[in-house]
Amino acid sequence: MKMFVSERRSKIMHLLQDKQRLTVKELASKIGVSEATLRSDLNQMEEEGLLTRTHGGAILNEFTTNETSFSARAKRNQKQKRLIAEKALDFVVEKQCILLDASSTTIELAYLLKQKNIRLTVITSGVKAALELNENPNITVILIGGMLTKGSTSLEGTLGIDLLDQVNIDLMFTSANGFTPESGLTDFNLYEVQLKRELVKKSNVVIALIDHSKIGTVSSGVFAKTDQVNTIITDKEVEESITNELTSRNIELINAASL
Repeated sequence: MKMFVSERRSKIMHLLQDKQRLTVKELASKIGVSEATLRSDLNQMEEEGLLTRTHGGAILNEFTTNETSFSARAKRNQKQKRLIAEKALDFVVEKQCILLDASSTTIELAYLLKQKNIRLTVITSGVKAALELNENPNITVILIGGMLTKGSTSLEGTLGIDLLDQVNIDLMFTSANGFTPESGLTDFNLYEVQLKRELVKKSNVVIALIDHSKIGTVSSGVFAKTDQVNTIITDKEVEESITNELTSRNIELINAASL
C-alpha cells in the first residue's frame, strides 16, 4: 500500500527517535521505499530543522531527541510565544468551551489561564496543558487523544474523538510547524496531523498562534486549510504579500508585539 509523504516522514522521525542515527539503506529497508525517495525526504526534513544529513544517512538534531524534544521546542522563541499567548488570552471569556492542541505556544496560554479567575471547559490533546489547567478549580479539563507521542507531551490518534460531538467548541487555539496562505497550517507528524484535522472540523472558530519563524514555511502534512482559520496571532510584522492575501480572505492577522 502506498504511503503518504506525511506518513513516511512521521515514520522516519519515529525510527530516528529510537536509534538517533540511521543510514538511507536502513531507512529504505524499514519503510519500504526507494533510497532516492528517502534522500529527497531527508533533504526536506533537514531544511525544516528536524534532522541533520550525514554521509549516507541522517542523525536526529539534539532538540528532537526523546529526552529533550519538547523541552527544547518550548524554550525556542519562548519570549515571543508568551507574547502571543498573552494576546490570545483576550479572546477567552467566561463559560466558554475552548480547545488547546499540544504545542509549546498553547502551553504558554495554559500557564496564563491557570492563573486566571475564570470558569471554563478546556479540551486538550496535551498532557502538560491538562495537568497545568487542572490546578485551577474553576476549569474543567477534558483530555482527548490516544498514544503518548515519543519525545513529547502530546497524544496522537483519534481515540475518544466522538465526545466532541457532545460539546460545542467555541474556540480552538492551535500552532503549527509552518504556515503559508497556499498550504494552510502544516505539521510533520502524521498522527498529530490526523488528530488536529478532526479538532479543526469540530471547532466554531480557529485561532492560530504562530511565531514569525513558522510563517512562510511548509511542513509535510496539512491539518487546516487557510480558509478554515479565523485569526492568526504572531509576534512580528508579516510579509506584505501574505498580509494582503489574508485580508482578502477576511482572516484577522494580529501582531502581538504592536501596541
